[in-house]
Amino acid sequence: MNNEFMKLAEMTEDEAREMIEKLRWPMGVLCPKCGSFKGAYKLESKPESKNKVRPGVYKCKDCRQKFTVTMGTIFEDSHIPLKKWLLAIYLMNASKKGISAHQLHRMLDITYKAAWFMAHRIRHAMSEKPLGQLLGIVEADETYIGGKEKNKHFSKRVKNARGRSEKLKVPVFALVSRDGQMVAQKTSITKKNLRNIINEHVRPDATLITDAFNVYENIANDYAGHEVVNHLEKEYVRGDIHTNTVEGWFSLLKRGVNGTFHHVSEQHLDRYIGEFVHRYNNREKTDNERAQKTIRKTIGKRLMYKETKKGTG
Repeated sequence: MNNEFMKLAEMTEDEAREMIEKLRWPMGVLCPKCGSFKGAYKLESKPESKNKVRPGVYKCKDCRQKFTVTMGTIFEDSHIPLKKWLLAIYLMNASKKGISAHQLHRMLDITYKAAWFMAHRIRHAMSEKPLGQLLGIVEADETYIGGKEKNKHFSKRVKNARGRSEKLKVPVFALVSRDGQMVAQKTSITKKNLRNIINEHVRPDATLITDAFNVYENIANDYAGHEVVNHLEKEYVRGDIHTNTVEGWFSLLKRGVNGTFHHVSEQHLDRYIGEFVHRYNNREKTDNERAQKTIRKTIGKRLMYKETKKGTG
């Protein structure tokens, strides 16, 4: 098994907390309540004290409030040991197609419900807004995510006007710069929606590559160039003109949804997309580096259970 995973598995709870403190406060302890850098000190119980202070509690010299490193993060108010949180974060960053809540439940020896909510909180931390717009050659494409209608319970199937089942899949749109970064989200596939997303995330001096879908017509006027591959005419590659990069990411996302998670509800799909985008945008980093970046991104990323309890997946 990976050495980094083994190191985490052998950590004590104090060592796990110290690791998070170093990643959250590399320049020294910062009070999460008042933002003061004036200094905070760790509270420690006296040997004869009856009311012991729990490990990892600090007191701010400025606002005089108590806090811990988990305050304002996905770890706050969790009864799951921090060591198990770190293991889950590492596993989700190391698994190319993701890891299911059932697998986390078995590996971490926690309940399935706890593993499910933990995974969603970690995905919430992984999700991020792109830093700047995409440049260079940018591929754009859309796909549809969802299981087979025949596999749903009869009461859940979507019926058409004749009472027959119809397929209902969720559209996902993605933009991938060949320079390395990407953005993706679920959205309705209309000319207005896709144009707005492209204009928000792609620089005007970029060259856009799409298929022949009519929503992209006349988009060349907004960018340095627009190249088209006509899939209807069985054209997929013309020199450097192709959408293979973004289609490869779609393939990975679908293998994760169908092969690892088996079912993903529309309500939670954006968090799963955020997880796969995070791994793609940090693919040059090691598993450990991706995990450390996720820990740093947990600040200000609380997700309450009531926000996730509708729907499954």
